[in-house]
Formats: sequence, structure tokens, C-alpha cells
Amino acid sequence: MIGAILGQKLGMTRIFNNNNRVVSVSLVKAGPCYITGLRTAEKDGYTAVRLGYGELKENRVSKPLEGYFKKNNVPRARWMKEFRMDKLDGVVVGQAVKTDIFAPGEYVDVSGYTKGKGFQGVVKRHNFRGGPRTHGQSDRLRAPGAIGAQRPQRVLKGTRMAGHMGNEWTTIMRLEVVKVLPENDILVLKGSIPGPDGGFTVVQKTHKKRRQKVIIEAERHKPKGKGKAPGEFEKQKQKKK
Repeated sequence: MIGAILGQKLGMTRIFNNNNRVVSVSLVKAGPCYITGLRTAEKDGYTAVRLGYGELKENRVSKPLEGYFKKNNVPRARWMKEFRMDKLDGVVVGQAVKTDIFAPGEYVDVSGYTKGKGFQGVVKRHNFRGGPRTHGQSDRLRAPGAIGAQRPQRVLKGTRMAGHMGNEWTTIMRLEVVKVLPENDILVLKGSIPGPDGGFTVVQKTHKKRRQKVIIEAERHKPKGKGKAPGEFEKQKQKKK
């Protein structure tokens, strides 16, 4: 079964959960996606599914891609992405993938490009404090300061400096699916997702396992500081009597 879908971020809003608490959610216009191609172990060395999403005009498609879409008899897709699968049982080219592959309460990983900020200085890009406002430092308030010692006489790799900020492929893991609206092809996810409104997003079932925290009953009431557990005070009182 395919556990991923492509879509676009619509924005954020707030809803009330079952406990009447306000929850910030993100809306994703996901699908319908069409399977535009398959990768098999015999031919390609691995098994995968290629999904396509988004509408594209005929004059915006190159001739090789136009022939690819006509050969597989699928709509022209603006975005395409491959997803590895163990088996391809029941998967055919042209099959539609919709939001009904997810259910409320499941956890998903959402990937996308972050908002592009352009060329930024070190104060905004790396949260530098900047220079002092006194002693003639009127033009050094947002300067990076020294970037190294006298030797070696070069800029070391990894030095935090001004440069391009944002527009990076980022994944946010374990976001809860609050609602699924299959009639409108919309996923309601708890929390924020990367990218601007209208940005391309990839939603797939989470790969991160949830660790179960085991709490021993004796340690539940144990104070965090230097104090003693409640049971030890009762033992001291019995001894005094």
C-alpha cells in the first residue's frame, strides 16, 4: 500500500479538539495524485512508485516529458517524486492516490522547501548579538566581528557568516493527522509545516518509532532534588515512636 502523497500547503488556522482546547493546524491540499511510472527490481534494480501532482499546460512541458505522459496515459504533472516500496502488488500506472490513505490519529512526516529569505546578515541568519552601541561603534551594530585568528590566513570551513538563508529541503517528523476531508482532498495536520502558502509538500507516513517511556512506581514519587521519598519519612516516624 502506498503511504505517501503530494500536495500544496494552503495555510494555517485554529480548531477546537474534543477537549475544547484550541489547536493550531496546517491545511494541505493533497492529491489526487496519479501513478506516472513504476520501478521494478528486474529492470531498474529497485522497486518504487513515481507519483505526479499538479496541473501543467501543454506549452510548459518539454517534448520528452510530453511523450512520457502520453505513453503512460496520465495527466501532465507539475511535480513528480519517487517513493521506495517493498512490493508492487495491486499498483498500476494511472492509479489515483487520494487522502483516504490516511486516517485521523495517524502520524506523518511532512517535507518541503522552507521560506526563502534571500541574502541575510549574521544577526538574522545565525542570531548573532552584534557589536556594542557605544565607543564609536555607530556602524558596527550588526557586524559579525572577528572571523578567526592570525593563522591560518584563510577563512575556515563552516564559519558562520552572512549568506543565503532559507529555501532548504526540510522534514518535520511525527505530525498528527487531526482530520481528513476526502471530499475536498484536504489534510488537517497538527502544528506547522515548512514552506510558504502554496508551496510544494510531501506527506508520508512517519518512519520514526515512538519510544515508550517506562516509569517505575517507586521512582514516580521520588523528589528531583535532595529530598527524601514519602516512604522514607514514614519509616523515620515509626522508629521515633
